[in-house]
Amino acid sequence: MHYAAAERVVLVQDNLNTHKPASLYEAFPPEEARRILDKLEIHYTPKHGSWLDMAETELGILSRQCLDRRMDNRQFLTSEVAAWETDRNNLQCKVHWQFTTADARTKLWRLYPVIEPVKN
Repeated sequence: MHYAAAERVVLVQDNLNTHKPASLYEAFPPEEARRILDKLEIHYTPKHGSWLDMAETELGILSRQCLDRRMDNRQFLTSEVAAWETDRNNLQCKVHWQFTTADARTKLWRLYPVIEPVKN
């Protein structure tokens, strides 16, 4: 079993309705579900945030810039990823969003309330 010896497993996941602790009880016997839950430290991403988009973007860049070649062992992989991470942090790379609030109000109009001016 993966991570069986781990004292704590940090799990970052979105807010999908199936991503709840109760789902473990559907997949495993109660004792095993409880054992797994006791090891999990669950962090949910914001429901309407772009955190997950940024993480996926950064993982894509990591894949193209660093992981696009064969690495013979874990130690070399770890050092290459650490060097890539240091470079990215030193460059202070940022995400440049092109989807503006005005775009959101147009494309997602159902989610934004219309505020009518008060008539005297």
